[in-house]
Amino acid sequence: MSAFGRKDGGQKPSFGVARPMKGGGKAEKVATPVDEETEGGEQFPPLDALDNPAVDDGSLAPAVPQGDAMSKLNDRANAVAEALAEVEGFEASVHKIKEQVLPRLLERVDPEAASTLTKDELAEEFRPIISEVLAELKITLNRREQFALEKVLVDELLGLGPLEELLSDPDINDIMVNGPEQTYIERKGKLEVAQIKFRDEDHLLQIAQRICNSVGRRVDQTTPLADARLADGSRVNVIVPPLSLRGTAISIRKFSDNPITIDMMKDFGSMSEKMATFLKVAGASRFNVVISGGTGSGKTTMLNAMSKMIDPGERVLTIEDAAELRLQQPHWLPLETRPANLEGKGEISIGDLVKNALRMRPDRIILGEIRGAECFDLLAAMNTGHDGSMCTLHSNSPRECLGRMENMVMMGDIKIPKEAISRQIADSVDLIVQVKRLRDGSRRTTNITEVIGMEGDVIVTQELFKFEYTGEGDDGKIQGEYRSMGLRPYTLDKAKAYGFEQPCLESCL
Repeated sequence: MSAFGRKDGGQKPSFGVARPMKGGGKAEKVATPVDEETEGGEQFPPLDALDNPAVDDGSLAPAVPQGDAMSKLNDRANAVAEALAEVEGFEASVHKIKEQVLPRLLERVDPEAASTLTKDELAEEFRPIISEVLAELKITLNRREQFALEKVLVDELLGLGPLEELLSDPDINDIMVNGPEQTYIERKGKLEVAQIKFRDEDHLLQIAQRICNSVGRRVDQTTPLADARLADGSRVNVIVPPLSLRGTAISIRKFSDNPITIDMMKDFGSMSEKMATFLKVAGASRFNVVISGGTGSGKTTMLNAMSKMIDPGERVLTIEDAAELRLQQPHWLPLETRPANLEGKGEISIGDLVKNALRMRPDRIILGEIRGAECFDLLAAMNTGHDGSMCTLHSNSPRECLGRMENMVMMGDIKIPKEAISRQIADSVDLIVQVKRLRDGSRRTTNITEVIGMEGDVIVTQELFKFEYTGEGDDGKIQGEYRSMGLRPYTLDKAKAYGFEQPCLESCL
């Protein structure tokens, strides 16, 4: 059984499914007057054209056989219904037994005393009580099932319930809870259904509130949106009814226990060796860097990796809505915003923290993500002696990234002409690093672009590195090559000031 409830090797029902054309063999044609006089008079193209679909037309992407393309479309249509199939397994059976054992267990346990124990101590105390309850219910479990049941019950009382087993799995990157009945996970870039369920909406809401309360946030019907984090730094977003129509929704972005470095990203195939060298130089030479990309593309991971190149003697301040950056420097001070209280007062925004950070003698100011008018404060920091500042933002390309920064500055109350905003961006930002998650789940650094200056009222850029798509392998993996454009970087003077002129130049040429 696959993660979407489809049996491996099973045949799909053919009723109501359009069969794609197969171009592998010849078919008999019925002669018609049109066929005798000319070719191409049929409704479909000649079969010869499908036998050899790859035509050298000068394009980089190889031609895809029509039959294969139509099969993919049909498979995708069928997968919608199959993805909704319920998955049963060992974990599901343990959770069913837990629902029977938990009420009787709570009758025998003092919650206040249990809250003072660690998970291991609580498991030791529970073991004889669980055996007693199972005997009452006339349920017989083997050793493996009993250990699994103990863990589930301890997670329910002291942890985050069904989410604990997903959080402990190192292969899972994202957890998406869509109400009490449905949970999806991302594993190796692909989504699949998780074999967990919550008792009901109240159970799920209780766990969401437990997450938010641990970091001083709150979520309920009056404040139905919340950003929080777990103890390991994983980012959490919660949205509850009435905004979420399927029940409480929890989105968790997990982070690896072992910090990912630029060298590791190069080994994964996320960038070439020349790109890795240039990004190391950019981090060490205090380039002002904006990391651009879509949701889940690896912006925060890239920011963490580049921060590894920061001199240990520098004082670094990070400012975020929900603290998720994990810099590896000794002199690092993380700051976090605060939402307004029930009276709508007491809010501390990113802009407020940026202004305050300027009075804290920082060498670098790093923003986790900019979404609005705080972009102007970041540009001011970059222009006031805090070289090496970095941030992330959502954008599809380096050119769109610059346009978004202009728009975000204009979202504030500052009355500045657009040309002055563009000029300040051109003077402040040195580098735009574009990251992207491709359809096969891989994350690639697709562009490294320099911001050169202004030409009239347009910001001028030059592309130093680019990922070019060449095709798709038999295993569905995206294939391509990283190209260096062979241009001399305008930031070479900055690299020269820190003694990295030669590696910077060699990586670009």
